[in-house]
Amino acid sequence: MGAVDKSVRVVPLDEVEAIPLPKDSKSWMVLTGTTVPGTGNSLGYSIFKPGTVTTSVSHAVEELAYVLSGHGELRLDDGVVPFGPNKGLYIPAGVWHAVAVTGDEDVIMVFTFAYPDYPPTERK
Repeated sequence: MGAVDKSVRVVPLDEVEAIPLPKDSKSWMVLTGTTVPGTGNSLGYSIFKPGTVTTSVSHAVEELAYVLSGHGELRLDDGVVPFGPNKGLYIPAGVWHAVAVTGDEDVIMVFTFAYPDYPPTERK
């Protein structure tokens, strides 16, 4: 068995490429198998501007998110789940969802996947 890399990594947000979203919103995949070689997980950061509604997506793995600020809702095929600051979100694998900002301030959240990058995802 090879040596385990126990090096701590610090990855500044400005060193990863932004992923453009509607209404000048953005996401960043900060910790991935590229920025932290060998990891099996990933962590991202998003800023959703007021009025943003993302495309509905379904991921191959579950998603965990934590809302730092702002108000919005997850729009599902069978309903709506409102969220606000200091709330954790659990989205099971295969659940279609879109993020919609319902307030007048940015929604800022961090999210993670048990996958070394943004996971395989379908879009509607």
